[in-house]
Amino acid sequence: MENLSWTEKYRPSKLDEIIGQGPIVNRLKSFVKASNFPSMIFSGPAGVGKTTSAIAMAKELYGDHISEAFLELNASDSRGIDVIRGRVKEFARTIGLSSGLVKIIFLDEADALTPEAQHALRRTMERYSATTRFILSANYSSKIIEPIQSRCVVFRFKPLKEEEMRDYINRIVKGESLKIDDKAIEALLYVSEGDLRKLTNILQGAVGRGESITEEHIYDIASKARPKEVSAMLRYAISGDFVKARNELNTLLMVYGMSGEDILLQCYREALNLPVDQHAKLKLISRIGDCNFRIVQGANDRIQLEALLAEMAISP
Repeated sequence: MENLSWTEKYRPSKLDEIIGQGPIVNRLKSFVKASNFPSMIFSGPAGVGKTTSAIAMAKELYGDHISEAFLELNASDSRGIDVIRGRVKEFARTIGLSSGLVKIIFLDEADALTPEAQHALRRTMERYSATTRFILSANYSSKIIEPIQSRCVVFRFKPLKEEEMRDYINRIVKGESLKIDDKAIEALLYVSEGDLRKLTNILQGAVGRGESITEEHIYDIASKARPKEVSAMLRYAISGDFVKARNELNTLLMVYGMSGEDILLQCYREALNLPVDQHAKLKLISRIGDCNFRIVQGANDRIQLEALLAEMAISP
């Protein structure tokens, strides 16, 4: 256990240990009890328990025989049709367990599969439905073709609530005997954005930087600016002080090493807290969206961000 990353060390091994997602967990527990279940799609943002739920369910179903009955693949690493026709089909066609339980093939990030691979997967699901069930994990279920969606029960995982995130932080703090102040916990909640995996990695990365984990450690590890620093940049811009806004931007780019997309994401989160009227906030969000599109298309981060600040300074 000592050599495991904290994401694995603190990953729940039972359905009862999963944080949040109560209605979904209850359905999965009923499937385990009945030893019968359909193919499923787990849809939702990263780090909210999709993979953990699939693995915990498999452990409760198969126990010591999990390696014989549960195949986990990351579809983003294996996007082609050859993987579906190869590893997936080979595992699906092997003889099932002597107990009579069906096997599970878990495809993480299934929305990354090419359309051709998804159609091949649909045929495999049909052919081996008597012996194998599929669990597909996706950030966006809409990217999975309709013929697969119609053969699955879709479970939509919700972002975790703040109190659930705090419970998880306390679990790690107690397990590792950490010292962490309240501002650091608030920073963790802010930078992790409901993603427990991200939260865990940041918290582990902050260990060893001092006797107590502080807010500064968290923002440093996460390569994120404090909300007040992003807010200050926007406030300078809307007040017409482009020079000061540009200086704040330089800090975000050079000191924190943030990318243009990261800065825009935090600008978007802080926009609604600015001391301007609703119309100005809507205009700013529209400008942030346009700037983000240009950066994604390959435009220079600094030029686009400075252009955004200049536009705000000229016409708040």
